[in-house]
Amino acid sequence: MESPEPDTFEAAAFEATTFDVIISGGGPTGCMLAAELRLHGVDVLVLERDEQPSPLARSLGLHPRSIEILDQRGLLDRFLALGTRYPQVGTFAGIAAPRPVDLDSAHAYVLGIPQTITDRLLEERVVELGARLRRGAEVADFEQDDDGVSVELVDGTRLRSRWLVGCDGGRSLVRRRLGIDFAGEAATTEWLLGEVEVTAAAEEIAAISAEVRKTHRGFGIGPGAGDAYRAVVPAASVAEDRGVPPTLEEFRTQLRRYAGTDFGAHSPRALSRFTDATRLAERYRSGRVFLAGDAAHVHPPLGGQGLNLGIQDAFNLGWKLAADVRGWAPDGLLDSYEAERRPVADDVLTLTRAQSVLIAPEPGPQAVRRLVTELMAFDDVSRYLAERISGTGIRYDLGGEPGPDLVGRRLRDLPLTEGRLYELLRDGRGLLLDRTGRLSAAGWEGRVDAVVAPDADLPTPAVLLRPDGYVAWAGDDQHGLETQLVGTFGAPR
Repeated sequence: MESPEPDTFEAAAFEATTFDVIISGGGPTGCMLAAELRLHGVDVLVLERDEQPSPLARSLGLHPRSIEILDQRGLLDRFLALGTRYPQVGTFAGIAAPRPVDLDSAHAYVLGIPQTITDRLLEERVVELGARLRRGAEVADFEQDDDGVSVELVDGTRLRSRWLVGCDGGRSLVRRRLGIDFAGEAATTEWLLGEVEVTAAAEEIAAISAEVRKTHRGFGIGPGAGDAYRAVVPAASVAEDRGVPPTLEEFRTQLRRYAGTDFGAHSPRALSRFTDATRLAERYRSGRVFLAGDAAHVHPPLGGQGLNLGIQDAFNLGWKLAADVRGWAPDGLLDSYEAERRPVADDVLTLTRAQSVLIAPEPGPQAVRRLVTELMAFDDVSRYLAERISGTGIRYDLGGEPGPDLVGRRLRDLPLTEGRLYELLRDGRGLLLDRTGRLSAAGWEGRVDAVVAPDADLPTPAVLLRPDGYVAWAGDDQHGLETQLVGTFGAPR
């Protein structure tokens, strides 16, 4: 299926001017969120400023937790068909450690896939599910009141929604209009990223890149899409306006400075800048407006976690926002989005700051790098870092009394008599997985499915899974189960 033309949904998108949710930003975070909302029948409009999809692949891969998410929604086969599996999980600051033993995931690999393909596949999913997507539509301003948000576009169009979500990137207009502080460190280093054609031979390029990377780990060049090459090189300085792409000559000058050659770079398909700016939004919500993805957090791309972090934000927020629209969200459910996802982003910023130090060429950071390399040879250390980078080690604080170790964690895929666990999560509902056959989720039909699975490989009699696959409750007590059902899925019908 080809990506929709920019105006394919123009008429449909504006047949009505009132929506349940408007999403500003049609990148992977915005599209993932729209798809999650559509699973619950939410009327959603995605507004994307760019007329055409970006030809530049900023991200090159998906980590295990994001792969699990795709599997839970029945999308993984599409991605596997166009990507490459790499067994190395949890590479830290470019240090290739031994693969952790028994990483707790059925998808213990990194999926190499350019962001251009990820964007296209998620956009196709949004269209399939009936969300309305409008390209060339940019939010200019908005106002909110007790009942919803009034949104004005650059072209003067006025829209209304119950909720607005800013998925509009690191320079988010939504965040700035809300006046939410974006605290952190300003950019001190900038890199140029380009997809270009070259005249140099592949063997020459590989040899030179390997040599340069011995002392400059922020440099790299290798095959990109088609016959193009993807190159990253430090910039001469931090640009005043990083929204203005570098020129080809600027790009070639920096290649010659670091590699001694520009590899005959020509015919750029895309050129852009990125920096080591590291910032985290003070809040993820203001009234009826939320932030997700890069609008809520930015960091250097070390570890390749940015796109993954945004997809996981959307996966957390989607079912909660749908619950409110559908009228069954319990008190505090929407606030739990920030409570759960902001600490995760804070942790990712810590990891990227540490990796930034380890790639510095000075003797001190290089001494620390050698020590970390030795430590990563220990399986416990390697697994610890792999779980943090891959997202499989996340545990949400779900409040209340401390429960079994499973509570607050996502559950790996399990084989069941009726198929696989993740196949049972495709519709975006919660799931009671019961080994005893004695428990019931009666009263929560349409929000929670119940499956009796005496053969399930669980360390507990039963678990209650949220729509995002995290364990909300574990045990065998019907009263305790019902208490958690109310706390997660609202009052019974």
